[in-house]
Amino acid sequence: MTTRAHAVRFHELGGPDVLKIEEVRLDPAGEGEVRVRIDAIGLNRAEALFRAGSYYYQPTLPGSRLGFEAAGVVEQVGPGVAGFSPGQAVSIVSDQEMSRHGVYADRLNVPATALVPRPTDMDAVTGAAVWTSYLTAYGALVEVGRVKAGDAVVITAASSSVGLAAIQIANHLGATPIAVTRTATKSSHLLRAGAAHVVARDKDDLVDRVHAVTNGRGAQVVFDAVAGPGLTEIAQTVAAGGVLIVYGWLDPRPTPLPMNWPLNIHGFAVDLVTGDPGRLSRAQAFVRAGLRRGALTPVVDRTFDLADIVEAHRHLESNTQVGKIVVTFRTDRPRRGTYVAERPTG
Repeated sequence: MTTRAHAVRFHELGGPDVLKIEEVRLDPAGEGEVRVRIDAIGLNRAEALFRAGSYYYQPTLPGSRLGFEAAGVVEQVGPGVAGFSPGQAVSIVSDQEMSRHGVYADRLNVPATALVPRPTDMDAVTGAAVWTSYLTAYGALVEVGRVKAGDAVVITAASSSVGLAAIQIANHLGATPIAVTRTATKSSHLLRAGAAHVVARDKDDLVDRVHAVTNGRGAQVVFDAVAGPGLTEIAQTVAAGGVLIVYGWLDPRPTPLPMNWPLNIHGFAVDLVTGDPGRLSRAQAFVRAGLRRGALTPVVDRTFDLADIVEAHRHLESNTQVGKIVVTFRTDRPRRGTYVAERPTG
């Protein structure tokens, strides 16, 4: 039976104000699908880029959905699905095209392949904050960088959820995490989060500082979320035989090719992990083990109600957060917000 759900959509490119909470039609779970009641949504910087038209693919307008990471409870299992049942707690780690399959909603149908069983002792906020950050950091540092004990690892945008995950993973592997941040205001947070050293770009010379704390060798792995013209400088912190892994482009300006050759550069996307069953299995085992031991602990900066999604996106773009921003649904009152009927898309 067709039911109604509420989803965040946008009909034009722009800032946070283009986001609208709208009523949409939800068909029964189809072949290979599972219907999930969403309890928490993890926000990612990629979603702000997508909303603004700056992501590597463009949204389908009008009526684009948004988001790819959430946690909730299975409500309905479609034909051909095994391993999931109603009432089961799950996390959603979707690499589906966001315009059609975005997870900013109170319930939705998702492919069973996008679901990860959530332990009964893991709350929804944690379940929405874990997987994208840790799979990204794991894939880059372990599958690509082959980080080992004693290695120095430079991590830019270190106060982001991915950056903090990378700090924890580097420590878990016995490596030395060197956190890079734009301003010294976050230095104390990063040291408490486990960074061995912090480089504040507003007061430190990046190259000199990294070489100073590595006895002149540089870092075996540099994990960069910024790109842009500054990539030529950060490339100078890579040790001989090391690797520069670029996974984001927070700086939208053109990125020149660093010329301090020989240099190994890897353009990384989490699809390297989520799109390969073997890597995904290893990543999930690694993360689950780290969570059990307490070596990996998601850092949640702040939670917002879904009705405050515009304010949540403003905070996402403020660059003031330390860790993950999570949107939840208040359980002590009806889910609020201004709902409008679904607009036609064709």
